[in-house]
This record gives sequence, C-alpha cells and structure tokens, in this order.
Amino acid sequence: MEINTPSNAPEKILRSFHDANIKVFALGGLGEVGKNMYVVEANDEILIIDSGILFPENNYGIDYVIPDYTYLKENENKIVGLFITHGHEDHIGGIPYLLGNVKIPKVYACGLAVGLIKNKMAQFASLHIDLVEYNRNSCYTFKNFEVTFFRTNHSIPDSYGIAIKTHLGYILHTGDFKFDFTPIAEHTDYAKITSYSEKGVLLLLADSTNANVSQFAPSERKISANIRSIFSQIKGRVIISTFASNVYRVQQIVEASVACGRKVIVFGRSMEKTINVGQQLKYIKAPAGTFITAKEFPHLPPEKITILSTGSQGEPLAALSRIAEGTHKQIKIIPGDTIVFSSSAIPGNQESINRTINKLYKAGANVIVNSPLTDTHTSGHASQAELQLMLVLTKPRYFMPIHGEYAMLKKHVDLAIETGMDKENCFILENGDVLELSKRHVRVIGKVPSGDIFIDNNQHHVAGTTIRERKLLSDDGMLSAIFVVEKNHQIITPNIVSRGFIYMKNSEQMVFGIAKKAEDLLNRYLQTHKHPNFQSAKGYIATELSAYIYEITEKRPMIVPIIMEVSSD
Repeated sequence: MEINTPSNAPEKILRSFHDANIKVFALGGLGEVGKNMYVVEANDEILIIDSGILFPENNYGIDYVIPDYTYLKENENKIVGLFITHGHEDHIGGIPYLLGNVKIPKVYACGLAVGLIKNKMAQFASLHIDLVEYNRNSCYTFKNFEVTFFRTNHSIPDSYGIAIKTHLGYILHTGDFKFDFTPIAEHTDYAKITSYSEKGVLLLLADSTNANVSQFAPSERKISANIRSIFSQIKGRVIISTFASNVYRVQQIVEASVACGRKVIVFGRSMEKTINVGQQLKYIKAPAGTFITAKEFPHLPPEKITILSTGSQGEPLAALSRIAEGTHKQIKIIPGDTIVFSSSAIPGNQESINRTINKLYKAGANVIVNSPLTDTHTSGHASQAELQLMLVLTKPRYFMPIHGEYAMLKKHVDLAIETGMDKENCFILENGDVLELSKRHVRVIGKVPSGDIFIDNNQHHVAGTTIRERKLLSDDGMLSAIFVVEKNHQIITPNIVSRGFIYMKNSEQMVFGIAKKAEDLLNRYLQTHKHPNFQSAKGYIATELSAYIYEITEKRPMIVPIIMEVSSD
C-alpha cells in the first residue's frame, strides 16, 4: 500500500466539526520551513500549537508571511489555548497577528519564549495577551485534552515537545529538536518521552527539517570550544555574525570574547533585543563592562574588540551586509579584520551570502565560514539517525511528518518505514488537509481554509494579486498599449510602451507587430459589440495580446491597455 498523501480529487472544504473524532491539521509548516501552526480538535475544543511566520525567499515588498486564520476565526469559541514549543520567529512571530484576528483565551509558553513574546507584544500595545508560563512538570486539563510537556534540545533554551492526551491515546508534537548528548544546558527528557510510548502514542508529529541530512550534527559544546580556539588565533578585530535567536551561540561568543580579553559591541536590532531578553532571564551572562557602546569602541585597539552582528544570511539591510557594502554608519572594514560566519545557509539564501562574502574579501577582510575544518556552527534540528531514534522511543501507531518541504517530509516517512512502521500508517499532508482519527479509522477527510497572508514592513496585509503583479513585473516587465478611439470608433494606431520587457529601439519590427495585433484585437471587439464596454475591451486585449507575445518571446509581461475616447471634431 502506498504512503497516504492528499488525492487529486476535488477538495472538500470543511468549515467546522461537531463530533468526538480527533482532527489534526496544519495551517502552516507543511511543504515549507516556517509559518508553523498546528491544530488538534475534538468535540467543542480546539488546541493550537505554535503561531509562526515565514520569511519569503523573494520578498516583492513583503517582510513575512503568516497563515490564513479563517478557520480559527470562524471557530474561535472552541479554542482553549495556544501552546508555544519555543521562542524562534517561525513559531512565535505570528502571535500578534493571530491575536489581532482571533480570540485566544490563553497563550502558554516557557522560559525564554515568554520573555521574547512579551518583548514582541510591547510593539502591539492595543492587543491583549493572557500569557501563562509552563514548565516540564506542568499539566493542563481540558474536557477533551490533557496537555503535558517534555524537554528537548534545540538551538534556543527552553525548547519543549508537547504531549496531548486524548481518549484514543497520546498525540506527540516534538517541536524543533535534536539529540545532543553533551548539551550546554539540560538534557532531553528521554525517560519522559519513553513513558508516553508505554501509555500509547496514537500519533507522532515530528520535525523534518534535517531529514535529508545523514550525519549527526556536532554538539553545541564542541562549537563553543571551536569558537574560543578561533578567537584566540585572531590578532585584529573579530566581526562575527550568527542567528539573533541562537541564544546559546551568542553566549558562546560572549564567553570566547571575555576569555580573549575582548569587549563586545552589538549591531542589529534583532540581536540587541535577544541579548536584552537573554540577560534579563540569565541566559546571557557576562562580567560588567563586557558590552560596550558605539561611542566607546573606536578608542579600543582592534585586538580588544568583538563586533557581534546580524546578517548571517546576507539580508540586504542587516548590519553585516551594510558593513560589506561600506554603507554602515559606524563600522568600516580595516586591514586585519576577520569576519566569522557562525551559521549555515538557509535554503535559498546561499547566493546573497556569497555576495556578502565576496564584498567582504574585496574590502580587505579575512572570512571564516562554517566547514568541517572550522565547525563554527551546528544545526538545531535532528538528522536521520536522531529522527529514527525519536520514532523508536515513542513507538507511534500513526506518523505525520511536519516542519519541512515535501522532499523532507517524504524522506522522514522513508526513515519511519525503515524503523518498522507500515506505509499506510504514515501521512504526508499539505497545509489545510484534515487527518481524522477515530476508533474505526484514520483518514484524510477534506481540507479547511488555508493559505498565505502577506505582511509588509508597515504591518499591512498585501493582497495575493498584488504579489503576483509584482512578480510578473519583476520577471518579465510591463507593456502598455495606448489607444485613441474617435467617437465613430475609428482607431488611431496604438502607441506601445515597454518597461523592463524589451529595448524598443532594437526591436522595431516586434513593436510594429505588437501594435498591429493590438489594433486588430480592438477592431474585432468593436465589430462584435454594438455597445462596447471599454473596461471589458481592455480585459479582452490584455488576455489575447499576452498569448500573442508569449508565442513570439516566451515571456509574459504585464499587459496594460489604455483606451482614450476622443471627439472626431
């Protein structure tokens, strides 16, 4: 029997449920790395796990993407709470937008995630949040669910998996996890994870991000030693960039700086926020005077300075990118600077990272990136052997991989089958697909409303049609056909204007052909419509002219017909 995947049959859109069968679905996080939001529902109760954002690969004026909350809005009276696994943006970044659209009675989070959520919500003063802090011993009981937690290792402190006890057995959600046997902080709750399997795990939802990675990731403790070793060998300034949310790594950098007699200056708003919250909660510790201001660091010799910045992914506006461009107001590359990338490339970012690295070299800096020789970074996600270990420890009856692109989800299922799971008990789903579990069956029964909502830097929603138009303009440009039509419907040959499509001076024959085709199309419309509607005519011309241009150029520029009606006097 094949692995369970959504069929190609027309989708049945489901708006609500009113029975005891358990429904599990994702509004974000399937087929993508980010935008995590998972829902468990039974009878009159809905439990939500995580509320994240997705950073778009090509922004087209978009800062990030959130899930479509339509289903939750229509069923908000059933929601018992939002449970947060950890404090990364792809798990908490959507909280303000969710609260702005849907009534959420309580938000449950732990430790550092609480601090990061409070810091985030301070920017949305008009929104109310009832934030409850849980710990590994917490237990919350509802009519249909009992929720407990198990500690995991990840690249941020206070990462937890969530166990939901139902009348059919436990549903386990791993959150983002890895198995680090020499962690900087506390160990994974191995015994607790095993105890759930003894009680009966109905369904496992597990992180798939590194399902295609075969090797165990190095321990954070090893990375700490490597960073300290690198710092001890650098004579000039150290400029080091990492993920702002990787609190463990930030602490390692601070400790290496202190050990080598360096002061630390921080650039990048997200990094500053993380350090402030981390210091408040005692996750980032340093002797007094370790952190200095922009006014102080020019007076120190280069060998006494560590510059900690954002921009490890080549983001154009991040501190490191501006340093590489030479546009940063306070930092210019000087001879002897060493740039350290304590990160790995997120899929889709390698090109922008390479551009930043090349500019740094050109400016005269030395650059150290993560490699088997340097080991300046380790992943916070489980590789293949770790994923199989989680499957073996939990012994689920059914399995649904989450948090990953399709290839990652598919590979995770292959790994599950290798451990002995039956194919028919594994479900590769898409956002919105509803998995129903009952005593008699487990099956996909349809789809709830789902999709993407685009947010710009002013916190405004941007329509999907606008994004498509921006993409079209970016890819193939725009062509405008400007008509002048006299009252007797005589047409003056249209004027063709191109922006980003063709260089008109070198394409006179093509422009002439497009103008003739456009004129013929409007003539045909006028001949077949006794009472022409020029708005309708423009739609007809745009469609037909687009097809004609694609035939001769294999491009689809945005077509903008303009029709001006004038008197023949």
